[in-house]
Amino acid sequence: MSEHGLSSRDPLDLPLSILEVGVAGRVELITDPPKEKGSICPLSTVPHGLPPYEVDVSYEVIQKYLGDPEWLSMHHFDRSERSWPRTVDSPSLLHMEVTAAHMELSVERNPATGELLGITEVLVDHTGLSAQNSLSLRRPPGPPTQSVRGSTSNFPFWPGGMDEPTLEQMKTVTEQEEVVDFENDLLTVPPGWKQGMNFRPTDVRRPLGVLPLTSLLGALDDFSLGDSSEDEEDVKRRVQPGKEDKKETLARSDSLEELGVTTASAPAPPPPASLPVDAANEQWAVPLNMYDPVDDFYKVIPQLAFKHPFELDPFQKKAVQCLEAGSSVFIAAHTSAGKTVVAEYAIALSLKHMTRTIYTSPIKALSNQKFRDFKNTFGDVGLITGDVQLYTGAACLIMTTEILRSMLYNGSDVVRDLEWVIFDEVHYINDAERGVVWEEVLIMLPDHVNIILLSATVPNTVEFADWIGRIKKKKIYVISTTRRPVPLEHFLYTGNSQKTQNQFFLLQDASGAFQTKGYYAAVDAKKERSSKYSQTFGARHPHGGGAGHDKGTWLSLVQSLRQRDALPVVVFTFSRVRCEQNAAALTTLDLCNTSERSEVQTYYTKCLSRLRAEDRRLPQVLYMLDLLKRGIGIHHSGILPILKEVVEMLFSRGLVKILFATETFAMGVNMPARTVVFDSIRKHDGSMFRDLTPGEYIQMAGRAGRRGLDNTGMVIILCKSDVPEMSDLHKMMLGKPTHLHSQFRLTYSMILNLLRVEALRVEDMMKRSFAESRMQKDSKAHEQRIKLLTKSLRDMGDIECTGDLADLPDYFVTVNELIHTRELLQKRVVESINGMKCLSVGRVVIIRTDYHPWVPGVILQVSSDATNRVYTTLVLSEKRKGGGAEPGEKEKTSPPTPDDLLMGKVFRPEGPSDHKLLKLHATDVLLVTGKTLRVHADKVLDDIARSQTPRYRNDPPGPAVSAVTQELSRLSDLPPGSLTSLCPVNDLQLKDMDVVEAVSRVRRLEGALRGFSCPNSPRFNTQYRLVEQRSNLMDELDRLRFLTSDQALSLLPEYQQRVKVLRTLQYIDDGGAVQLKGRVACEVSSHELLVTELVLDGALSPLTPEEIAALLSCLVFQHKTQCEPRLTDTLKEGIKKVRALAERLAEVQRQCGLKESVEDYVAQYKFGLTEVVYEWARGMPFSEIMTLTDIQEGLIVRCVQRLDEACRDVRSAARLVGDATLCAKMDSTSQLIKRDIVFAASLYTQ
Repeated sequence: MSEHGLSSRDPLDLPLSILEVGVAGRVELITDPPKEKGSICPLSTVPHGLPPYEVDVSYEVIQKYLGDPEWLSMHHFDRSERSWPRTVDSPSLLHMEVTAAHMELSVERNPATGELLGITEVLVDHTGLSAQNSLSLRRPPGPPTQSVRGSTSNFPFWPGGMDEPTLEQMKTVTEQEEVVDFENDLLTVPPGWKQGMNFRPTDVRRPLGVLPLTSLLGALDDFSLGDSSEDEEDVKRRVQPGKEDKKETLARSDSLEELGVTTASAPAPPPPASLPVDAANEQWAVPLNMYDPVDDFYKVIPQLAFKHPFELDPFQKKAVQCLEAGSSVFIAAHTSAGKTVVAEYAIALSLKHMTRTIYTSPIKALSNQKFRDFKNTFGDVGLITGDVQLYTGAACLIMTTEILRSMLYNGSDVVRDLEWVIFDEVHYINDAERGVVWEEVLIMLPDHVNIILLSATVPNTVEFADWIGRIKKKKIYVISTTRRPVPLEHFLYTGNSQKTQNQFFLLQDASGAFQTKGYYAAVDAKKERSSKYSQTFGARHPHGGGAGHDKGTWLSLVQSLRQRDALPVVVFTFSRVRCEQNAAALTTLDLCNTSERSEVQTYYTKCLSRLRAEDRRLPQVLYMLDLLKRGIGIHHSGILPILKEVVEMLFSRGLVKILFATETFAMGVNMPARTVVFDSIRKHDGSMFRDLTPGEYIQMAGRAGRRGLDNTGMVIILCKSDVPEMSDLHKMMLGKPTHLHSQFRLTYSMILNLLRVEALRVEDMMKRSFAESRMQKDSKAHEQRIKLLTKSLRDMGDIECTGDLADLPDYFVTVNELIHTRELLQKRVVESINGMKCLSVGRVVIIRTDYHPWVPGVILQVSSDATNRVYTTLVLSEKRKGGGAEPGEKEKTSPPTPDDLLMGKVFRPEGPSDHKLLKLHATDVLLVTGKTLRVHADKVLDDIARSQTPRYRNDPPGPAVSAVTQELSRLSDLPPGSLTSLCPVNDLQLKDMDVVEAVSRVRRLEGALRGFSCPNSPRFNTQYRLVEQRSNLMDELDRLRFLTSDQALSLLPEYQQRVKVLRTLQYIDDGGAVQLKGRVACEVSSHELLVTELVLDGALSPLTPEEIAALLSCLVFQHKTQCEPRLTDTLKEGIKKVRALAERLAEVQRQCGLKESVEDYVAQYKFGLTEVVYEWARGMPFSEIMTLTDIQEGLIVRCVQRLDEACRDVRSAARLVGDATLCAKMDSTSQLIKRDIVFAASLYTQ
């Protein structure tokens, strides 16, 4: 077959069949085809048929001819290939789909008789819509393959609460758009024609003619004398069409059946509370009082959608009432308080209403756990994660928040049927890396979707709910409770041996009271033991006694808890290494009996039975089995995912007595323990060591206490070395939990996904972020204020400034600029070192008061507050007579004149002089003079304080005050110009460019003041106040317009910089339209710029699938390793290309204004797992993989799983650009890495 070519079968060739005759192996050729399906006679009489001697000819021909064209013989090509002439069908190129009709005919009939009254044309909205051009829910569904995850070419559905563009906004023409007026600028005369169409309205006049008698008789036939089928009001409107009926008539029924008695359906229960609506200050968050009884719960809701086997708590009943009313709720409660009950009821409601619910969680492991729980309860539940999609058509879908964000951006049709979206662990929004995802999802959800938020207790629940309600324009009912179903008792433990194993000291009782007595008792016990130890063995290391000391502590603690029947216990340890060390210290214990060990062995073997034999012999697998048989478990990110699930399931069964876990275990499903132990109250958060925050401590401590089993939960803080400070413990245990803060940030993916939809703007997304909630909260009030100010300006009209007032506007501008420049200059003087030295006690300064613009004073005291320094100053004043006003105070409203602004004669009292003590800031000081006085400041202040008392109020000033007053009066008598001010440049040596320019500007403005003639006009005061009033109105109007504009957004500069980056890299054009590179980037979920450049530059195409997987590992690996990978030359060259490309991208970002340095941007791509991934893709067993690196097993598995998601992103990008070779390689790459224990199915999905 390989030497001779076979020609293709001709339609005229005869068919050929082989028939076996007899049992001796004789065969005959049959040329007649069978007349029916099947054979004419049996093809074989041998019991097992003819032995196979060669591959079926037809199969081999099809495989080689169609699957491998290179096999075709070049010597017999005339017999190997045959072509048929193609029939040309040119008209098929002219085929065009019929445009959907924009109008339809509506028939109007008499409702009683069915008589045809008329036919009218009705405009049909939403025609020609599709997922690629519309954000409407009325658009047709997309292909079934895109129904769940959507497509990057789809438009998202219109976000709820976001106003659609107004007519004025749509008429706004951008710089790139051509102005075309379709009403006035249309051409009506075609080229070469003398005249064209005339669109001007004309009056149509009908000529008078002779009316035929038949038409008149026909009109009489149509005249009705009160037919019962015709409404009297219709007759009146027909007779008097120009008049409108001003009285409402009773509604009439079109059918007699509708007049019968109907049964009233039970109305939906109203929300428990509501707030008055105010257009400007509407409160969208409605807090519900948890102390109000819910006695009428079963009367309002007689038939529950889901019945629990226990009585609901009050907060759960209030939440159920809100759900039945179709309202959104925000529930903040402690761990294990029963928040999941609300989620379960929402799922049951969606099943009842035949709608859908999405449950989102922050981590994939929690999604798997919730899938198992809800699947057992409801059945119709699906799961969507990065690598698993189960039952995607179910009524309830479990997924991570990132998956939901992708579905919203990609216009998934699942959103159409959504009734509820449940956000679990909402306090995770504080996560700096992933918190932005929650805000994006909340903003993008359509209007018909209701929201359920489940969170731990946070202080600003109302603020957060008000933000959500404002952006979605719907009420959010806040249900917050601090009650725990099982109260907690907190202890300090100082024991470390059998003698001291019962040293538990109560620090906080079940009522929440802090026990100071218990704290001091723990301190005394620690000191006593340290003293005895130092007397016997010498001084101990201040931080504890090392591993041996820790082992003694754990052994004594576990024995004591075992005797108290306080197991199981969860030990929170903030280090993976410490978890394993603590577990190793208890290997001498055996906390399980024989039957429990047998059950652990059986269950462990069953769970791992699907793994390969060599994977079941991994060191971590064998070590974990030995620990679990002793009743000890370990749970952290370094453990294999399947082993973590085994530990969780055994813990829920009560077979794990003590579990050493990191903080992530506190975010899992409801797995409470009898006791919670803190190995330490300090953790490393990635940048530094710090104490636990109150929110972190409450979240982990809440795992103590099993509802229905324990009266109280036990929380223990180990004191291995010294007892923590009381203030630190009090702050951690009784302090307020961390507020919910916005972590909103701009990403290239978000910008590109919004730019590809013209109707959505990135600025609108930023406006609706939680970071801008306070600014947007006042936006309606600002808009109303803008309308009022605009009306006031319109009513004010133009101000007359003619004649000698012609220069009044310029004079007003000059005065305000001078005052503003002086304030800025004075601020710089005070902030300088020399300025602070000059503004000391005894310095003479000039200030402006209500009674004179130039008043001398002397500084008596300077506050120590560096940020807001206050100067206590004694100034001259006029002595009051009979308690009247200061002379000249009535003139304080007069406008400033050049004499007021230019220093001339300083204030001198006309009669007896007096004094005032003022508290001044730096901006209140006009001039700092070169004069200083020797004053006894303390005596002066004492004299003034003494004169303020009622007994000495009428006494003359003290000698110290009199001396200062006389000295100031003497300075006032000096000729004008004698009191010179210190020059900031020459005297204070301030050589900054802005200071020098400010001094020069002040001198120029002071010189210009003398040249104005308007101050001499008799109408100066009146007209100046009008100009000032108009200027203040315009300034306030400009300020409010700025606050309501996009320019007030805090992230707008960064957005403009990122847009500049995208424009430079040609992801978008100058008009903001997304180009091919931008659409490719939309396919990528993370590191979109680098992945897009790698695909379009062709850097991955020449590589093998194994090498591609190794290089892409830099996108998912973020840990540190001490092992240097051994790489091939191709991989080394590939790493250089990736880093060079990253440097180029970072340099573009830096040139466009972004602050991230080139080094930091390149350093985020780590290649420490390159060799591991390369060998794994080549088929190396996992046991040998662990010899190549010091990274723990669980971290490797997690990185390879995330790598598969990155491979799918690259495959989608390659498909979009038409790179079939790379697309096929990415499929191969995914297949190579998806094997064995790394991609073992979750136990929760089995």
